[in-house]
Amino acid sequence: MSTELRRLRNYIDGEFRDAADGRTTEVVNPATGEAYATAPLSGQADVDAAMAAAAAAFPGWRDTTPAERQKALLKIADAFEERAEDLIAAEVENTGKPIGLTRSEEIPPMVDQIRFFAGAARMLEGRSAGEYMDGMTSIIRREPVGVCAQVAPWNYPMMMAVWKFAPAIAAGNTVVLKPSDTTPASTALMADIIGSILPKGVFNVVCGDRDTGRLMVEHPTPAMASITGSVRAGMSVAESASKDLKRVHLELGGKAPVVVFEDTDIAKAVEDISVAGFFNAGQDCTAATRVLVQESIHDEFVAALAKAAAETKTGQPDDEDVLYGPLNNPNQLKQVSGFIERLPAHAKVEAGGQRVGDKGYFYAPTVVSGLKQDDEIIQNEVFGPVITVQSFTDEEQAVEYANGVDYALASSVWTKDHARAMRMSKVLDFGCVWINTHIPLVAEMPHGGFKKSGYGKDLSAYGFDDYTRIKHVMTSLDA
Repeated sequence: MSTELRRLRNYIDGEFRDAADGRTTEVVNPATGEAYATAPLSGQADVDAAMAAAAAAFPGWRDTTPAERQKALLKIADAFEERAEDLIAAEVENTGKPIGLTRSEEIPPMVDQIRFFAGAARMLEGRSAGEYMDGMTSIIRREPVGVCAQVAPWNYPMMMAVWKFAPAIAAGNTVVLKPSDTTPASTALMADIIGSILPKGVFNVVCGDRDTGRLMVEHPTPAMASITGSVRAGMSVAESASKDLKRVHLELGGKAPVVVFEDTDIAKAVEDISVAGFFNAGQDCTAATRVLVQESIHDEFVAALAKAAAETKTGQPDDEDVLYGPLNNPNQLKQVSGFIERLPAHAKVEAGGQRVGDKGYFYAPTVVSGLKQDDEIIQNEVFGPVITVQSFTDEEQAVEYANGVDYALASSVWTKDHARAMRMSKVLDFGCVWINTHIPLVAEMPHGGFKKSGYGKDLSAYGFDDYTRIKHVMTSLDA
């Protein structure tokens, strides 16, 4: 007996719609491997309609006062709190994440981030007016850029949607947001909540695959394209956007080095690093997955980390003892498994290294040691619950290994030596350096990287500024 699948729909110009040509794709719960919904597979007509709605709504939203935009965002934050259990249920179906951790680790920061940008809406100030030429006064205006095409990833569908729409809307822009084709459920629910608060056309959701995203980026209407995703996807977006010189905001992959010096409290470091590496099944571009340990404590550290991995549980969303759920989709399971299957002979799997069960896309907490700097698993993003370990001799070699990858998003240093921590924070080529911790984020501080991790900042006043443009106005005092 088949179960009828729930129907998700696009949200365009204040109403829910199917794809214009009726195409759909099945949405699968990664904890079960079974389809639970269908979503539109949107094409050109749907993208055209969403962009037209956002463009029509832009002048009115642009001209609202900062206080009005703040009020609207605060209402959205309150509504998300009130509908928290509904959002959690949708996100758990999307991702298979543990229910309790989704409730404690995602809803509060999401609401806080929306409220932060609500406050930022009233802080759009420029430098003071002044006379830099005789008889002329110059003024700086900071304005919204226009329509923003935004693509969110599947690892944190709810939270990344917030990181996209909140600063854009706070600055006076209008939005066309595409969730990942594997995780549209929570975004569709967000549209239902937000749509009751914002004027029609200000916030639009278009579901679809990578071709839908390409149509959005290549569309002539948006002034800006923003994506959180893989390096390959980011490069494609940057290339497409270059054809008409759109602004581009890219938050891409990571390969965070975790540099552990010999004076570190090993037990405390292992406890924190294992959580930061395995949380969300390692599907986090800042995850603590590339550990560099000073050789004098290497063996002790590896043994402790392997033990921590063996004690870490993955499982179904309603199991209160699990740290993380499944990988998001079968392709991701294949990718993670492939890295382990292709390990060189000198590598050693200290823990895990295999799929868990035959239902859903679960993978065991895995620790791999004995690796060299040019190994595939060191140089490329695994995006799974896999922590690699290398040893280093001194500070200089630690920096060489840490910086010796194409990614540059996040990093951490573990030491009791304050001067060493400060030296390392200066030379590590990453957008974030944590000291004796790894992975905490706050709305007030920027998140974003260098090199192939992309450019532009999420969160903070810097992230808000990315959704604005600067205009110089000069007026004659003789007129």
